[in-house]
Amino acid sequence: MRAAPRRVAVTGIGMVTPLGNDVTSTWNALLGGESGVREIAGFDASGFPTRIAAEVRGLRAEEVVEDRKSLKYATPFSLFALAAAEEAVRDAGVRPTQKTAERWGLVSGSGMMTQEFDFLQRFQREFAADGEIDVARLGAEGERFISSPEFARHRTVAGQALLHKRYGIRGYSANLHTACASGGQALGLAMRVIRSGQADYVLAGGYDTMINPVGLAGFCLLGAISTDNDRPASASRPFDLTRNGFVLGEGAGFMVLEDWQRARDREAKIYAELAGEGNSLSSYRITDSPPSGDGPIQAICGALADAGESAGAIDYVNAHGTSTPMNDLSETNAIKAVFGDRAGDLAVSSTKSQMGHLIAAAGAVEGVICALAIEHSTAPMTTNLRTPDPECDLDYVTEGCRTIQIDVALSNSFGFGGSNSCLIFRSPQRAESRGQ
Repeated sequence: MRAAPRRVAVTGIGMVTPLGNDVTSTWNALLGGESGVREIAGFDASGFPTRIAAEVRGLRAEEVVEDRKSLKYATPFSLFALAAAEEAVRDAGVRPTQKTAERWGLVSGSGMMTQEFDFLQRFQREFAADGEIDVARLGAEGERFISSPEFARHRTVAGQALLHKRYGIRGYSANLHTACASGGQALGLAMRVIRSGQADYVLAGGYDTMINPVGLAGFCLLGAISTDNDRPASASRPFDLTRNGFVLGEGAGFMVLEDWQRARDREAKIYAELAGEGNSLSSYRITDSPPSGDGPIQAICGALADAGESAGAIDYVNAHGTSTPMNDLSETNAIKAVFGDRAGDLAVSSTKSQMGHLIAAAGAVEGVICALAIEHSTAPMTTNLRTPDPECDLDYVTEGCRTIQIDVALSNSFGFGGSNSCLIFRSPQRAESRGQ
């Protein structure tokens, strides 16, 4: 007879976001209704249609990560990962040792842009000043221009390698990119790794930034981001009738996940059980989910089935809620399709209204927020929803943070290209009662 899958506990959390450089400051800013959206400070965006974003501000990674060598090889968004992961590991009160290193895993979702813009700019000036790459010169002088450390820090898995090195993790390893679903899928894969017995502990999360001239230009060309430059704080308004695009954000979110019984045996604080995951591919448009909610519907239903929960058990939904016309409608219709008559009674919110869209980091950060919502019995608000959209008619928690008992939370992440990731988090009390 096959043994029941192991349950997975969330025992450590860490965040670096536009609202704060750690969990406490981010959560307090959410509760206070603050906005992380400002005029872009990292580069001159005056020539772009959009000049606002939600940037991480004031992070001093060297104050969190003492390993100077790791910092030397880190790009800015890798620094987000190092800082958030360190907070999560310290919070969990457990880290790999020589004895346990092979029973630790690392799963992360990261962004698609690994080269820093200044590197691309220097490369263009050096080897492609007239618009065409001078292959002969690159072959003769490229080694002088690109040092080994610089080449290494711009690899897709550079952040993953830094985390492995820092913590001595020698077990399961995966780095993935499925656009805006990356962070959520990383948490879900980590859950399955523990369930299957391939690891006892997994450091899992997501990190990203696309707030640079190339990233901003791409989203401007797609017409996907808000151009409300004169009112940054209200530019991201999920589910509002006047919504006109998302706001770019950046940051990182990490969790320490571990086998439930091990966590109990060491008397660890458990924020929640990561209880279920659902994934699907919409195959509709690169930038949009289908209006019917197909794809997201499959992912939500898959997560509920994986967790062994009915639709009636959900207390809170952390929506993908990007503030784009099509995707907010699609998500609303998906929730209606899955939850039926009860859809209007669910507390739903999009925290992107305050911190923007963190792209590959979004699902991981929002997973941490779900764990905190369960711990504090508090559903964060959806800010800036002032003009109701008749087609988006759910309970989006607009009056301020709502105090409610949250035993089961759903986190949605729907990415460009059609990737859909949904996660179910359960309160420790409900998890224990179901395990009896």
